[in-house]
Amino acid sequence: MSPGLKPEDIDLRLVRYVTVLAEELHFGHAADRLHIAQQTLSAQISRLEQRLGTALFVRDRRHVALTDAGAVFVAGGRRLLDSSATLLMEVCASGRPIRLDVITEGLTTGLIAQHVRTRLPEITLEVVQRQGLVGSLEHVSRGEIDLAFGRVTGVPPIWKGTFRCLLVRLEPMGVVLPEHHVLAAGDVVRLGQLRDFPVLLHTAVEARDWEGWNTALVEHFGLTVGRRLHGHGRAAANAAALAYGMPTLAPVRAPLPEGLLVRELHDPIPLCPMWLVWRDTDRSVRAPKRAADLDAVIEEVDRLARDQGWRDLPSQPWWLPETDRAELGDLLSPR
Repeated sequence: MSPGLKPEDIDLRLVRYVTVLAEELHFGHAADRLHIAQQTLSAQISRLEQRLGTALFVRDRRHVALTDAGAVFVAGGRRLLDSSATLLMEVCASGRPIRLDVITEGLTTGLIAQHVRTRLPEITLEVVQRQGLVGSLEHVSRGEIDLAFGRVTGVPPIWKGTFRCLLVRLEPMGVVLPEHHVLAAGDVVRLGQLRDFPVLLHTAVEARDWEGWNTALVEHFGLTVGRRLHGHGRAAANAAALAYGMPTLAPVRAPLPEGLLVRELHDPIPLCPMWLVWRDTDRSVRAPKRAADLDAVIEEVDRLARDQGWRDLPSQPWWLPETDRAELGDLLSPR
């Protein structure tokens, strides 16, 4: 450490200035991101370099580049900023209930939340609905949501490595039909039969993971999309199915109003992976009781999935998108 600067003198604001400038390598662009004047940024960086006794950047009128010392500062600075953000997040979250995102109503996730509340009554569980994993990940990263369900294959690469996840269920998907639809006459519907009928795809805008699964199935089996709609919740999807009289995809146990029914899909059975996701945080910065509560909830979900056989593959032919097969890897094992 430079004689002019002690560890306790490090200003996180200046650390952020350096990391943003390292990303932009342009004082004007970095100043815009930081919402400060370019002259202020330049002066603050110069003052920091003077106190450190070494240059962090090489700059002239045409370009900006990191020095070796600057690269070391940026690498450590990013870890420092991440640690400070995690510290604030965990302190602010320490006094509130465990918050679980169940996506929307009428899914297996809601039954899981009910089960956890029954089995772990000493833990206060707060349930929210963010409509899709992609829409909830930013909230998980900020500590506003502790646990979220969804299909991790639809997660943007930027989030990879930031979270931990647990496979909860290979959810068998069915088809929701108006009660007088010709396909409603049988107990099951063969997936190939849907080629003769335009299907309704209904997803939340936030549910890009679920929308991606729908698109993969439609393309793989050569189905025709009659309408593609966005809306929130099973109630909205059911209302659209009633209004337009089209088959729509849903979990086999989806709640239905009068006028609709659900049939299992076979030959093959389409499966949608449901994962539980949480932020990969150093346990040492968590409040001990909160860390123990979070672990207990995850363990209970894992136990429920194992006891119910939710991760077992069907004995009949089944289908998963290739991207999900790759994500699941060795987890795909027959009963």
